[in-house]
Amino acid sequence: MPSLFKRSLLPKLRSFPLSADAFSILPSAAEFRRSLLEHIAGARQRITLVALYLQQDEAGQEILDALHAAKAARPELQIAVVVDWLRAQRGLIGAGKQPGNSAWYQAQTAAHESEVPIYGVPVQTRELFGVLHLKGFIVDDCVIYSGASLNNVYLHKLDKYRFDRYHVLHNKALADSMHQFVQQDLIATKAVHRLDLPSLPTTRSLRSAIGNFRSHLKKASYDISQGTEGYFGLSVSPLLGVGKNNPLNRVIGELIASSQQQLTICTPYFNLPLPVTREINRALERGVKIDIVVGDKTANDFYIPPSEPFKVISALPYLYELSLRRFAKSHQRMIDSGLLNLHLWREGGNSFHLKGVWVDDRYTLLTGNNLNPRAFRLDLENGLLIDDPRRELLEPRRKELEAIFAHTQRIEHFKDLETLPDYPPAVAKFLRRVSRVRIERLLYRIL
Repeated sequence: MPSLFKRSLLPKLRSFPLSADAFSILPSAAEFRRSLLEHIAGARQRITLVALYLQQDEAGQEILDALHAAKAARPELQIAVVVDWLRAQRGLIGAGKQPGNSAWYQAQTAAHESEVPIYGVPVQTRELFGVLHLKGFIVDDCVIYSGASLNNVYLHKLDKYRFDRYHVLHNKALADSMHQFVQQDLIATKAVHRLDLPSLPTTRSLRSAIGNFRSHLKKASYDISQGTEGYFGLSVSPLLGVGKNNPLNRVIGELIASSQQQLTICTPYFNLPLPVTREINRALERGVKIDIVVGDKTANDFYIPPSEPFKVISALPYLYELSLRRFAKSHQRMIDSGLLNLHLWREGGNSFHLKGVWVDDRYTLLTGNNLNPRAFRLDLENGLLIDDPRRELLEPRRKELEAIFAHTQRIEHFKDLETLPDYPPAVAKFLRRVSRVRIERLLYRIL
């Protein structure tokens, strides 16, 4: 490990041994939906679903119906759904005033005899400054890990999908650790309340509890006391992080710093934090071949076609493209040499939400972390680090990367990317305005 890290975490991580046949990668959003529903239907002890949101649409209804059916069939089942408190109480961005998903949760609870509690976690008092971005669906002793939330597009219920990663790990120690964190460090705290019951407390009334809760989260971690240290075999380490210099952020930096031959990074929103950019530059200097996969601006989940009315949120994909163009321009020599490869993902009218890090033939990071300043400073994030020193997962790993690259195109030159004169007039006007008043840097930090 390079000496630039005074207190390296990577070599000291405790982990849970994992057998190769207990790890699988699902190939698509549709398979993810099928697998999640099958696991819910077969649950015998516990179901804990953690996501940014559970949406009121056909796929969301299917998930909630499955949970109620499982509870009705086996009343002893322990079920909890955990979503972001603030996100659940507002409508979709740009869709006007809406009651939010919490009203639907309450109606569903009132309509069923079975009980499926849905908890709201307030990471901050305002959504702009931090949300619950934890991932993981725990069913009995199985963890289904994906960056996806629960709605039509993430679950490919209708005609379009949002591409993500989908992993299934059968590991009791990992499932116990993640379940315990949700129960003890989230649900049991004074800041967290059920969203599916009427008469919700106001966020303002919870300000003090939320402040204490955030302070608690900065010190919290998954219980890995049952794990081993220095285990030289296939293993998984759960990681948690909120705020600057947290363990997850540090491990991401150390992973990039440890790369010697090959590094692959995926992010849907190209806006890398400075520590990540620095480690990428160092890796290039020592001759590491780097592939970075980013969603094309038209595959961004905030993209709105120019034919539709302009909304401020629709400028975000263009802002990310400008960031990518600047990065490509400053690294054009490395692109020309083939050492750095920037790939744009685009497939029909579908969107790209995939993140992760692959290091040489050893480490694979599963995470919902977008590798941007917001993820590194504001949101509550987690990840699962797969350590494979004996190369037991090379084939499924290769297949996953092959599927990711299948719909990408390499950027040969920074001029391949559009800039302000190429953008729709309303978008270009807005971006010129924010640049003039010097708030562009602030936007990059919080979006």
